[in-house]
Amino acid sequence: MWLKYLLLFVAVTLTFVASLTWWRAPDAMWAWKLAILAGEFGHWLVLGIIGLAIGVNFGLTGGFRGVTLGFCLIAALGFLRPVVSARRIAPALPENLRTAFGAGAVWSRPAFDWKRLYRGEVIPAAQKITEVFSRPDAQELKLDFYRPGLAKDALEKPRPCVVVIHGGGWDGGDRTQLDAWNPRLVAQGYAVAAISYRLAPQSIWPAQRDDVLAAIAWLKTNSTRLGINPTRLVLLGRSAGGQLATAVAYGAHDPAIRGVIALYAPHDMPFTWSVSRDDDALNSIKLFRQYFGGAPDTPERKALYESASGQLLAQAGSPPTLLVHGEPDTLAWSRHSERLSARLQELGVPHYYLVLPWATHGFDFNPDGPAGQLTGYAIAAFLAAELGQERATPRL
Repeated sequence: MWLKYLLLFVAVTLTFVASLTWWRAPDAMWAWKLAILAGEFGHWLVLGIIGLAIGVNFGLTGGFRGVTLGFCLIAALGFLRPVVSARRIAPALPENLRTAFGAGAVWSRPAFDWKRLYRGEVIPAAQKITEVFSRPDAQELKLDFYRPGLAKDALEKPRPCVVVIHGGGWDGGDRTQLDAWNPRLVAQGYAVAAISYRLAPQSIWPAQRDDVLAAIAWLKTNSTRLGINPTRLVLLGRSAGGQLATAVAYGAHDPAIRGVIALYAPHDMPFTWSVSRDDDALNSIKLFRQYFGGAPDTPERKALYESASGQLLAQAGSPPTLLVHGEPDTLAWSRHSERLSARLQELGVPHYYLVLPWATHGFDFNPDGPAGQLTGYAIAAFLAAELGQERATPRL
């Protein structure tokens, strides 16, 4: 007797998890993690649902079998939605990127490959070394530098460099965040520098901006030893790191910064403060008070918020920009990227905004998942256009 209730409970639970590919997850950290599971690993869960449905079909009878199989079907459709959506977006993505960034925005790989969902890909090894650079107050920070193996030409031919800025709400995270992506960039022919920066509340803005600028200056100074081209840099930031990336890229007016990539990030800090709450999953009000030393309720602090806002710093000559955001993002509203995209359109800055209809915050956790594949293609094509680097295609 208990078996039918257990199977129904499992089917209903899976249906709830699968529903997070259609609707924004409840405002809680556990729900956000389930949304990542559903969106980027759901194609694996479908295999479990098939097994469950077979067991239900042969183990139950009557109404319970029909109801439980119905929930299994709904759950399977939800878990397959990201795959179907990615397959729908993929055919137009190469042409959209070429339109945005020019004929150089190409990659020899398909934007989406069903087989990669299950077998992944083998990435050539990248040499990683940890270096130390000095922040403005002469204290030291670390960065992880990746380059292609130890082949002779890897050291003789200067490589463009991607500067990776981690997320973590400005009070957490470190340079190892999602570091599985770094060898993938190296496999395309780029060097990668994953950098550290001071965290709140011990350090408030603009300390974080100054640390990023210090890391860039260090890379330029040591470019010969590292084998990088100091005039060909792209900033790539996730979440809080995306805010830093656009604020630095637009505010530095450095011709060496050829482009900026921001994943699921806010870019207008006064606006973000206005839509933040202390009862959301991140306690956004607390994060902002830590990051800026308080609310934007004085002219001085309002100016701090504005100085951290890529959207307010953008100008007609700002670097080309790639934005990627999940529409039902629970932790950072997709409206942030939408508003920056509209501003860049007004200014005539080359840009592209890739919207992922099912994806939540941190959708690139699985590089071979539906969002990971589209994001990886967009990043590769963008880097090819802005850095003009010949790429080595990773082995599958």
